[in-house]
Amino acid sequence: MTTHTTASPDLPPGLPDLLLGSTEDVLGAVPYLLGFHPAESLVVIGLRGSPPKGRVHLTVRWDLPLADHDLSRILPLLRKEEITQVIVVGYGSGPLVTPAADAAVALFREGGIRLLDALRVEDGRYWSYVCSRTDCCPPSGAPYDREAGAVAVRAVAHGLVALPDRETLERSLAPVGGAARTAMRGVTGRVAEELRRRIAGCEDPDGLAAGIVADGTARVRAAIGVYAAGGRLDDEQAARLGFDLAVIRIRDEAWALITDDAHDAHRRLWQDLTRRLEPRFVPPAASLLAMAAWRDGDSALASVALARAHEADPGYSMANLLMDALRCLLPPHALKDRMPSPEELDLQMGVPRTSWLLPLVVLLEEPPAGPAGPAG
Repeated sequence: MTTHTTASPDLPPGLPDLLLGSTEDVLGAVPYLLGFHPAESLVVIGLRGSPPKGRVHLTVRWDLPLADHDLSRILPLLRKEEITQVIVVGYGSGPLVTPAADAAVALFREGGIRLLDALRVEDGRYWSYVCSRTDCCPPSGAPYDREAGAVAVRAVAHGLVALPDRETLERSLAPVGGAARTAMRGVTGRVAEELRRRIAGCEDPDGLAAGIVADGTARVRAAIGVYAAGGRLDDEQAARLGFDLAVIRIRDEAWALITDDAHDAHRRLWQDLTRRLEPRFVPPAASLLAMAAWRDGDSALASVALARAHEADPGYSMANLLMDALRCLLPPHALKDRMPSPEELDLQMGVPRTSWLLPLVVLLEEPPAGPAGPAG
């Protein structure tokens, strides 16, 4: 079974300084912390501060049943992030949830992490593994409204969305099909032919590399500006950017520009390109989307984006780096703080060289994909 493990050590922008005053608050918050309503999942919410007023700082989710040793990775993360209290929530039937909840409860108690509650949720009711009072936790379960709670109402008021399930999130990154795919494929072919002629007629290879890098980094910056203003690239602009991102220096320009004040534009841009680009062009765009989403505390979207990148190219290094970071439950700032600025990239990489264009040349040699699929 494939296990999706995601950690979000930053809250969504609509839920700053989130305090959970009741079980209903906890259950109302989880879908907005994850971005979708979980099923067959184990969720751990980590809080900072002194009991009983700890504030939510991170959320971690695993698919159930748990893979061996999955839980053991969380203690170093909790200590690094100065988590003092946790809440465990399992979604699904008792036989599915109870072994995982028991393992989590034992782990946190042995690790000296204060456990506020451990819950199981199924069919609109919840049970507590740590409360034995029948007045608040009856054997038949306590009902709750997953849509009408105070936290859910607050999240919706701030524009947050909790998708019905993870599959809906995956469909939000599905490639476009039908007429949109046919049009994009045609434009991509024309841009490819233009680039082949440009490379074949080149008499100054290093000069060509410098020109392609300059044009590509300029297109990256312009595209971010378009999406920041609420616009959208046309098919030719999108196709050209797809070729640009094959050059590592251009892709890293985009990576370096994912800043706190620009992440929304990056999410819209790279999500659009992940859906529209031909499959062999997807890994850079999907990896950039994953970085922007992860930096924004949306590890679920990051995980789905990385799955798209891996599907297109299992060896793509940026996607594998981010997959390892998510799998090891690293917080986003672990990579954010190490990413150089565009100016530092220039100093580190030096002047453009012909060898920089090799990934682009490989793309140009690959045959186009088959017929367009259904509309997406």
